[in-house]
Amino acid sequence: MSIIFYNRTKAGQYLAEKLAIYSNRPDVLILALPRGGVPVAFEIAKKLNLPLDICLVRKLGVPKRKELAMGAIASGGVRLINQEVVDWLKISPEIIEEVAAEEQRELERRDRAYRGNKPLPLIKNQTIILVDDGIATGSTIKAAIAALKQQQPNKIIVAVPVASDVVCRELAKEVDQVICLSIPEPLNSISIWYEDFSQTTDDEVRYLLAKAIKEVRSGSTKVKI
Repeated sequence: MSIIFYNRTKAGQYLAEKLAIYSNRPDVLILALPRGGVPVAFEIAKKLNLPLDICLVRKLGVPKRKELAMGAIASGGVRLINQEVVDWLKISPEIIEEVAAEEQRELERRDRAYRGNKPLPLIKNQTIILVDDGIATGSTIKAAIAALKQQQPNKIIVAVPVASDVVCRELAKEVDQVICLSIPEPLNSISIWYEDFSQTTDDEVRYLLAKAIKEVRSGSTKVKI
């Protein structure tokens, strides 16, 4: 089934309906992949009265084709490489290292910008709902999953508006549950499944994280994993 969403806010509202059984549970934490995952996750957190935080991960985009991921990095030294893409485009190790270094700097910048001095929430033994605005290759969210598993959560649930069937099947082997509203084939790019896919800014991320504290029962604004 293929759905075109109006924007990330609407997509989050639809996802919240599918996650209603987790409403008001003290052992559940929502983690968003910034930046685009934050508006989606905010709507879920607001509807279900759950704390919202962020999971810092950076896609390693192919030079001149940034939307195509050749891998991803996450806090804690996690690095995943999409060898199929690397081999297909004959990307050299030097290029991979150059892109990884650039994205590591951006990851650290976002950590400072979003996290500040806020305390980290507990991941261990919690049920984590990991949210993004869509999944193309899966490299980014797989890095997030790998980083989360280091902290021994009780359960990991991936919740996204749109992804390919192949990626959903792959993720189902790595997490406890995958909730995806739309599984178009071919996927092509995430942006075409939204009427409004305008870039989420740092200011919007900070605003929504701060707003979540006021509107949701508890929780700090972000988490570094």
